[in-house]
Amino acid sequence: MKLQQVLSYVRKAIDDYQMIEEGDRIAVGISGGKDSLTLLYALHGLRRFYPRHFDIHAVTVDLGFENLKLDAIKALCADLETEYTVVKTDIAQIVFEERQEENPCSLCAKMRKGALNQAIQAAGCNKVAYAHHKDDVVETMLMSLIFEGRFHTFSPVTYLNRTNLTVIRPLLYMNEADVVGFVNKYQVPVVKSPCPADGHTKREYVKNLLRNLNLENSGVKERMFTAIQNSNMKGWESDNGRSQTK
Repeated sequence: MKLQQVLSYVRKAIDDYQMIEEGDRIAVGISGGKDSLTLLYALHGLRRFYPRHFDIHAVTVDLGFENLKLDAIKALCADLETEYTVVKTDIAQIVFEERQEENPCSLCAKMRKGALNQAIQAAGCNKVAYAHHKDDVVETMLMSLIFEGRFHTFSPVTYLNRTNLTVIRPLLYMNEADVVGFVNKYQVPVVKSPCPADGHTKREYVKNLLRNLNLENSGVKERMFTAIQNSNMKGWESDNGRSQTK
């Protein structure tokens, strides 16, 4: 996928859900994975011509794994003339060594978000962009159905009362396959996650389930996404109506 196509998807999501206002300073959460780096490229490209002026600041929360290499990301941010902050933490030691959590993802995510929000506020940002794409939206809905018994997923824009920050999700209309295509075409320097739980989570189970459902019933993922858009869930009301994006 070409950068221009990525920018088209991202701009539509931003416009449909009014994600960016004049003067916003937006932190981009960078894990080093394909999704967050695609988001960084997209917001950097969009900033050049979007009618509302905004700044971006890349932030990585270093969980403390010894084999995490960020040199390529630092070089990329320098090339994109984007400020980059790395937040050093001992989260990995706390979760995997001290607490020895059987299900580490929940505690890790909570601590990581806390560290990220502190860094965002220190950098003077009023918004944070997460790299959740269409597959993430549908997978989260399926996880809620299967494990919680409710129809729910995250919204395109979320205001966090405790931190006075607004979360935006500009990759909302992109499929994971689109992200993979972009990363491969532009040789984006993806950093593999060093987390020992990577690939062994409930989300990975649901990801594989959704993939099989979509193979057996072509278009099921798109229909699920449309069902989410047409639901009464808070935050899914688009300024341009019920966008049927495919």
